[in-house]
Amino acid sequence: MTSPTGTQAVDRAAQLLIEVARRRDPVTFTELATASGLAKSTTSRLLTALERNGLVRRDPAGRFAPGEVFVSYAWRGGAEADLVSVAQPVLSRLGDCTGETVNLGVPRDGGLVEQIAQVDSRYLIGGTNWVGLAVPLHCAALGKVLLAFGAAELPRGPLEARTDRSITSRTGLATELAEVRRRGYAVTLEELEPGLVAVAAPVFTGGGAVVAALSVSGPASRLTASELPDVAARCAAAARSLSVLLGHDKEGAS
Repeated sequence: MTSPTGTQAVDRAAQLLIEVARRRDPVTFTELATASGLAKSTTSRLLTALERNGLVRRDPAGRFAPGEVFVSYAWRGGAEADLVSVAQPVLSRLGDCTGETVNLGVPRDGGLVEQIAQVDSRYLIGGTNWVGLAVPLHCAALGKVLLAFGAAELPRGPLEARTDRSITSRTGLATELAEVRRRGYAVTLEELEPGLVAVAAPVFTGGGAVVAALSVSGPASRLTASELPDVAARCAAAARSLSVLLGHDKEGAS
């Protein structure tokens, strides 16, 4: 007996989803069509629906992997590698709309913040790869966010002056962090490196704790005073979206 059209479509979509989920590595469209035995037009239509609902996602090469729904559910165990998987589509969208370098940072011992994921700038100037690099909390936008929302602590001792604009007074930094909490994002203006400007916003977990920070950075010649408010708003919106994927309440994340 032939299955009703709706049930048949669900069965076929489930077949594709299982095929994506069981693979260790992302799988190509051709491989999925071959493995499922479905027509390419049917495979394309079903994959588009699965992608639209966050059940599968495409990597930069166009291959298919489990989507945000599955990866965010798996992340709730707390693995940092899974955090990167959940965050990557959000980072990519933020990079597309700003054109600048986008980073995800987490706290490290010794008063540092480490960038664990990046989307590169579309420009040649400002295209540094920051992944794996740890920098002082107090002079990075990512670090200011982590400090302001209690995800990291300053080490004892003097605050390093990375540039002549770095904040080296703990009192001055405390004032700055209060402002970060008030407006919901941090800004650094050539405090880590001459010519480098960045904004960052907090990423919350389901329990309401800040687990990471999301940033947009670029040269001062592009991220000017007139451009920063819009870039900061886009960064904060992306961080809220990522927070929701990690289980944070939408209302609480806004």
